[in-house]
Amino acid sequence: MQKSLTTNIIIATIAAVAIVWFYPHPETSRYNYEEGRPWNYAQLIAPFDIPVHPDSLTLQRARDTLDAHFVPIYELNQLKTDSIVRSLPASPGNNYASRVGAALRRLYAEGVVDSETREQIAEGKLPKVRILEKNILSEMSTSQFLSPREIYTALDSQFKKDPELHHYFSSINLPEILEPNFTLNETESKRHYEYDYLTLTADRGLILQGQSIIDKGAIVTPQDFTNLRTYETMLAERNTSSGTNDLLLLLGQFLYVSLLLASLLSYFYFFVPKIFKSRQAMIFMLLLPVLFFLLATGLNSFVQGGIYIAPLMIVPLMTLVFFDGRSAIMTSFVCTMICAGITTFALEFIFLQFCATGAAVYSLRELSRRAQLLRTSLTVVVAYIGAYVSLELLMNGAVDGISIRMIVFLAINAALTSMSYILMFAVERIFGFVSTVTLVELADINTPLLMKLSDECPGTFQHSIAVSNLASDAAQRIGANVQLIRAGALYHDIGKLSNPAFFTENQHGVNPHDALPPERSASIIVKHVTDGLKLAEKEGLPGMIRDFIREHHGAGMAKYFYYNACKAAPEGTSVDPAPYTYPGPNPRSVETSLLMMADSVEAASRSLSDHSPEAISALVNKIIDGQIADGLHNQSPIAFRDIDIIKKAFVKRLMTIYHSRVAYPGAPKPAGTPASDGSKAQ
Repeated sequence: MQKSLTTNIIIATIAAVAIVWFYPHPETSRYNYEEGRPWNYAQLIAPFDIPVHPDSLTLQRARDTLDAHFVPIYELNQLKTDSIVRSLPASPGNNYASRVGAALRRLYAEGVVDSETREQIAEGKLPKVRILEKNILSEMSTSQFLSPREIYTALDSQFKKDPELHHYFSSINLPEILEPNFTLNETESKRHYEYDYLTLTADRGLILQGQSIIDKGAIVTPQDFTNLRTYETMLAERNTSSGTNDLLLLLGQFLYVSLLLASLLSYFYFFVPKIFKSRQAMIFMLLLPVLFFLLATGLNSFVQGGIYIAPLMIVPLMTLVFFDGRSAIMTSFVCTMICAGITTFALEFIFLQFCATGAAVYSLRELSRRAQLLRTSLTVVVAYIGAYVSLELLMNGAVDGISIRMIVFLAINAALTSMSYILMFAVERIFGFVSTVTLVELADINTPLLMKLSDECPGTFQHSIAVSNLASDAAQRIGANVQLIRAGALYHDIGKLSNPAFFTENQHGVNPHDALPPERSASIIVKHVTDGLKLAEKEGLPGMIRDFIREHHGAGMAKYFYYNACKAAPEGTSVDPAPYTYPGPNPRSVETSLLMMADSVEAASRSLSDHSPEAISALVNKIIDGQIADGLHNQSPIAFRDIDIIKKAFVKRLMTIYHSRVAYPGAPKPAGTPASDGSKAQ
């Protein structure tokens, strides 16, 4: 136990470090709040002057207004027209070059801009521009502006009337030399844009030191939200500049998480030692809160309120499927409290999770089919929405505050909870656990292996069914795992498939042991345990079922053949008991102990000639007391009180099986007809 304690503390410490690593750190928000929701803390007083910045809505409106009305700044290149005209090729003997140049000067006087700017003008998005000239800005209309393409089209149309002039015009490749003379000054436009934006979004004053930032219970408006963010930013900067150490806050988070995980360890130590002693089980139980905390943290980082989408109900469901309901509630409590540290409204979150946990555990208390997980998802969503609506009515006294978004989140959460169906398979493969559903499926006598046992070893099959019924009845009375022992009993003798005829229940008048020496017979009988384990491994039976095959005889002896060997041995010599001893180990659980008792009692009861209550009771006591005397149950946690209950359950069940029936009288004969035995009818 001490070794398990040390190992579990190390595992829990690693889990705590992993959780705290992703916990909200000091440089992030010290408070959890949302726009449109009440402020759940005490009145917040400004410890220093805080500028009142515009809220996000005001900033967006300012940006939209500026984008719609900002007039960009353009520059006029006065020399551009002269440069283009001088680049026209000469036309000796005529004045074509001067005529084209004059036409260009007339059109450029209206203003030429690039094609993109001309499209904005045509769409009405740029009715005017500002012209920067000698550091002086002046506005002008853009209605007369042309693009280089429009200039070329206009000149082409104008010169078509004179073929020779048009031929010259076409030969000079004018589109290659046309350029805008009005161009956007991006640097000045950006500078004036930012200046105008700052003017529109200037601070609205100060919250002076000692004034209230927000009152307790007040609804957080967009402006309050901005003020709170400004306060937190300034506080973080002041702490950084003053060298304030946030290690104490991190230490507090570590202690908080560690205490929660310690409470989980304490619960398993005192109330479920079976889980506490299993390294695999403890890794699984501590891994669940860590993984789902990380999932909740990730969702909360990408989606506002995303923690309500996290399917935390998978934690209690997985615990319940493989262990028990009390452990499920405790594990869910720890996971909920860890996640509550990153929520905006911790009390609301805790209440919702507790209600959903109770509903989930109650709806799945008797899991026997995987389809029940889908029903549980529906139960969870009803519990979530019911708890949420009740909280809103309690806090606000009206239905106006109920958020459809929140209800959708909770519905998504419950839908994701149905993933438990898939996770069950993964957990069974990774950790080697066996769910109740798997046990129910294994106990189906139509499985291929049990059908084979029924066909090739009919006597063994009937014996296994009888043992299963006998053991499961007793298991229910002492609170053992009924489904586990029912399945284990059906498979405990599958090793007899290797040599069916060597076992009494499968023989029909011929006993092959009559021709074998006792040691050889014993080796065949004992070998059905190892043969069963090989077959179980081949068929992929879970480890928990293989324990029943391995332990149902423990380290007991095949006494019949041992005694025969002792009788046949020369007087004065001893017989080595090793060849007559089963490989073991002895039962190490209540269920395997119970199977050992049921197996021996059921087999012995078949040889009883007297089925009176006294005879059955004497047989049961003799066999079970003999096993205890031989120390076969010393490694099992079974209690003496349970053994007494088991004995009574066996006696009652065997009396029901072997009760004598009433002899039915023959059919009445007509008067005067001789009776079948020669006497006269009465």
